[in-house]
Amino acid sequence: MNVMLTIVHIFGLVTMGFSGLMSTCLLTSKLANDGATTAFLDGTLITFLMGALMFIPTLNTPKKVSRQAGFLLVTITWSLIPVFCTIPLMIYLPALSFNDAYFETVSGLTTTGATILTGLDNLPISINLWRHELCWIAGMGIIIFAVAILPILGIGGMQLYKAESPGTVKESDLPPRIAQTAKALWLVYAGITIVCVFALRLAGMDWFDAICHAFSAMSLGGFSTHDSSVGFFDSLSIEVVLTVFQLLAAINFATHFVALKKHSFQPYAYDREVRAFLLLVLGSCVLAAFVLWDNGTYPDFFTALRYATFNLVTVATDCGFANQDFNKWPIFVPMWMLFLSCLSASSGSTGGGIRMIRTIILMKQARLEMFKFIHPYAIRPMKIGDTIVSNNIITSVTGFIFLYFICIVILVFALLLSGLDFMSSLSAIIACFNNAGPGLNEVGPATNYASLSDYQKAVCTFAMLLGRVQIFSIVILFVPEFWRK
Repeated sequence: MNVMLTIVHIFGLVTMGFSGLMSTCLLTSKLANDGATTAFLDGTLITFLMGALMFIPTLNTPKKVSRQAGFLLVTITWSLIPVFCTIPLMIYLPALSFNDAYFETVSGLTTTGATILTGLDNLPISINLWRHELCWIAGMGIIIFAVAILPILGIGGMQLYKAESPGTVKESDLPPRIAQTAKALWLVYAGITIVCVFALRLAGMDWFDAICHAFSAMSLGGFSTHDSSVGFFDSLSIEVVLTVFQLLAAINFATHFVALKKHSFQPYAYDREVRAFLLLVLGSCVLAAFVLWDNGTYPDFFTALRYATFNLVTVATDCGFANQDFNKWPIFVPMWMLFLSCLSASSGSTGGGIRMIRTIILMKQARLEMFKFIHPYAIRPMKIGDTIVSNNIITSVTGFIFLYFICIVILVFALLLSGLDFMSSLSAIIACFNNAGPGLNEVGPATNYASLSDYQKAVCTFAMLLGRVQIFSIVILFVPEFWRK
C-alpha cells in the first residue's frame, strides 16, 4: 500500500510539473492571440488539479523509492502523462479522436516524431510549441529530470535513474550524486539547445522555427512546424546546422559534460562509442551518396551527398526530419538508414534503439567466442579500452538484444495481422520502436501515420513506449520473481 501511495505522490508531482510546462504555451497563445488560449487554460487547470489531488493527500507517505516502485513508476509515467498532454489538442481540435491525440503526445514524449496531424503550417503557434516542448522536455527522460528535484522533497532518485537508464552508463568525471549528475546533464542539454537556436536563426530560420527545430534536433524528436518538414526551407545552411546538432545529440551527454569541464576535445577522441558512431554514420553517408549518384537519383555526387547526409543522419540518430522523399530512393539506402537507427545512437544520448555501446559489446563478444573456438583453453576477458567488461554486463546486453528483436518481430506480425503491407509494417515498427519517426511506403516521409487504423496506431504507440523505456522496464513488471521480496 505504501508503495502505491509513494508512486501516486511522485506521479502527482510530475503531473503538476507538466501543468507548469503547459502554462508556457498558455502564455504564448495569449500573447500571440492565436485562438488556442482556452484550450491551454483548461488543460493547465485540469492537469494541475489532478496532480494536486494525487500529490497533496500523500504528503506523509514514506519518502523512499524501492526497486520495484522505480520500474513501475517509469511505466506509469510514460503511459499516463501523455493522457494529460492530449487535453489542449483535443479541446482545440474537437475532431481529433483520443486515440490520435494520444498517439501524437506519446510520439512527442518518446521523441519519436511520428505524427498524425496535417496542416502543421497553419496550426496556432502555441499548439506547435506544445508539440516541440514535449519532445524537448522528454529528451533526457522524464524520470532523469525528476531525480534532479526529488531530493528537495527527501525522495531518493537512484532507483528511478537505474530504471530509466539500464545498461552501461559512463560515470567518470561526473558529479558523485545522482541528482547532481542529472542537473549537470540538463545544463549541458539546455546550453547546447540555446546554441542550436542561435545557429538556426543565423542560418535563416525565424525565431519561432529556430526554437521549435532546436527542440526537435536536440531531443532527436523530429517534429517540425511544417508538413514538408525541413524540406520547407530548402536551405543547405539550415541542413548543415541541423546535421551537426543531431550528431551532437546522439553522443553521450556525459561525454559532452566532461569535454566542457576539461575545455578539451580529447574526451570525444577517447570515447570508443563516439568514434564508432561517427565512423559508421559518416562513412554510411558517403556510401549512400555514391549509391544515389550511381543510380541516377541525383545529377551529381555533391547533390547526392547533400541529401544523403542529411536524411541518413536524421534517421540514423533517431531524429526523423526529412527534406526529400527517401521512400523513392533505391531500396538499399532507406533500408540501411533504418538499420542504422537500430544501433547508432550512443548510451546517455537522446536517441533510441540498441545503443552503440551494446553493439560494440556484442561484436566484441562474437569475436571473443571465435577466439575461444580456436583457443579453447585460453582465458581472455573482454575489454573496452582499459576496462574489463564483466560477464553480468555481457549477459544483460545479450538478453536485451534478444528481447529487442523478439519484440520487433511480434509487433511487425501484429501489424501484418491487420492487413498492412510488409514494408509499411516493418518500417513503421522499426521507426516507432527506435523512436526514429518516418518509415517507408504508407508511413514514408512524404506522408504520415494518419492513414493507419486505430488498431495499427495503437500497436505503433505501444512500440514507441516499449522502445523508449528500453524494454526491460515494462517486461520486468510481468516477471513474478521481480515482485518477491
